[in-house]
Amino acid sequence: METCPQLKEVLRKMADSEPTNLPTPASCTADFCLIPLGTPTASVSKEVAEVQRLLKKSGVKYSMHSAGTTLEGSWDQCMHIIGQCHSMLHARGVVRIQSDIRVGSRTDKKQSFEDKVSAVEKLLAADNEHVEDEDAGEITYKR
Repeated sequence: METCPQLKEVLRKMADSEPTNLPTPASCTADFCLIPLGTPTASVSKEVAEVQRLLKKSGVKYSMHSAGTTLEGSWDQCMHIIGQCHSMLHARGVVRIQSDIRVGSRTDKKQSFEDKVSAVEKLLAADNEHVEDEDAGEITYKR
């Protein structure tokens, strides 16, 4: 969601005068990886499956990848669901969990995680459409 200039000014003033009253971002992308410690085996596939089941029931937009899961939602929603993942694994007997979390937010435009991937894929597709002749400094387009 784009932030209007008036809202930016209000947030700036709040940051200067009462930073503890600032709202959390309305939207963000959070990539996280839960790391269960002290489990009997090195495998974490059962724990990952439990997390994925919880995410599916939550209704939050998510995408699992080989090293974690990406969430999309409000800041509070994403942090809440990551906390629920911790609580669920603790309830399943995992005594200790560490998490790596990377969160991004922006105010200039709305951009989903699919949009980010698509932007890079378009650039890579353009690489296949032309070949630059480095010696002549010319570009030859493939057909």
